[in-house]
Amino acid sequence: MIGRTLGVYMARKFTSITVGMLMASFVIVFLVDFVELVRRAVDRESFTWSLALAASLLRVPVYLEQVMPFAVLFGAIAGFLALSRRLELVIIRAAGISVWQFLVPPILVAALLGVIGTTVYNPTAAKLKELSDDITLRLFGQEQLIVAQSSSEAWLRQEGDDGESIMHARQSFEQGARLVDVVALTFTPTGALHERIEAKEARLEPNKWVLKDALVRSANSDPQIFNTYIVSTRLSTEQVRESLAAPDVVPFWKLPRYIDMAQRAGLPAFQYRLQYQSLLARPLLLSAMVLIAATVSLRLFRFGNIGRMVLSGVGAGFVLYVITQLARDLGGVGIVPPVVAAWSPAVVATLMGFTILLHQEDG
Repeated sequence: MIGRTLGVYMARKFTSITVGMLMASFVIVFLVDFVELVRRAVDRESFTWSLALAASLLRVPVYLEQVMPFAVLFGAIAGFLALSRRLELVIIRAAGISVWQFLVPPILVAALLGVIGTTVYNPTAAKLKELSDDITLRLFGQEQLIVAQSSSEAWLRQEGDDGESIMHARQSFEQGARLVDVVALTFTPTGALHERIEAKEARLEPNKWVLKDALVRSANSDPQIFNTYIVSTRLSTEQVRESLAAPDVVPFWKLPRYIDMAQRAGLPAFQYRLQYQSLLARPLLLSAMVLIAATVSLRLFRFGNIGRMVLSGVGAGFVLYVITQLARDLGGVGIVPPVVAAWSPAVVATLMGFTILLHQEDG
């Protein structure tokens, strides 16, 4: 078995390089996001450099979660290449230590990073994203643009004092408290369709939705236009916000509650389930990155073709990214079960890494 000294050395080396990759990724993402934010907001009266800096810094951690698997991949490649360049791999192998033994410390570190990323980093990043959204709203005034805090189409099924209703909006703002381009269908207590309402905007108030510039159609009367129109609801502001919040900004520990709230509101919970399972699968995915890195970077420098090996690792990371995004797209709309969509890229990458290493090391 690998000794403690060597194991700690491998783990420390892998950790330092991976953290360095994450920090470099943070700087790159921050610079791109900050420049884009300044470009959009610099002409506004409410713009200040301090607000733009704070808004960008606070939301970069959310973006960094998507970069984490590739930081681990490139960090592992860089670490293994460094060991090979200094002939440390030759010494390790000459001591009778197989690849399966000296890969244990990096894999354990990657799994630990995945656990910390899911249980600690993700909730922290989600909280920072909320603070960033508030600052961005101040930057962009009352327009509340999509870059501030919005999501795409929103659906709500709700009970009210007047009966059940279904609401659809083209855009939702303020985590669902304000809806734009609204179509609402109201039903009688017996379940029959009562009215169809089209409105430019709907704002949530206690026990009701206030619809502005509403066109109301019903089977018993001609269409009518109202400056404001009321649709009753028993949903609280917190329930609506939890039902319509974007899955990637929901903290890991709150996702089960959000799944339950989405189902109670009549919304499909595919995206919340997918996000929850993806976070659970993160330790395995990061461990798989180490295995893939090992398949393309354990060749000794004296054998040459180092550039080709690095490009192979980059290509493997790109292919895995495409597979992950495809699985998320299928799982987000319910075509594939969220559990399968979330875990399949990690499982496939792990099996592929094991298979290639078995062929390379054991013939």
